[in-house]
Amino acid sequence: MAITLTDAAAERVRTHLQSRGRGEGLRLGIKTTGCSGLAYVVDYADEVGATDNVYTSRGIKVIVDDSSVAYLDGTEIDFAADGLSAAFYFNNPNVVDECGCGESFTVKSS
Repeated sequence: MAITLTDAAAERVRTHLQSRGRGEGLRLGIKTTGCSGLAYVVDYADEVGATDNVYTSRGIKVIVDDSSVAYLDGTEIDFAADGLSAAFYFNNPNVVDECGCGESFTVKSS
């Protein structure tokens, strides 16, 4: 299992953690929502919990709770800024469909 960051995503997380003055890394998870069923949840983690999985990519910890790991295995996280817009983007090999607005997704059935 692996979750990785591109250079751009790692630099964004590193810069933000430095400006915050604290933090363990990037927390990535999923929640049930939207018309396709699942959506990404991204935040900065100030601690690692007992049921968290930690992946290190480009010197940055990516922290994922146990319930999200199966949906995120193999995901690459990228970051891009264009004018006033800046966002993380996900290349998730488990996704089989996305809603029209791009806010939610469906994964392969087990």
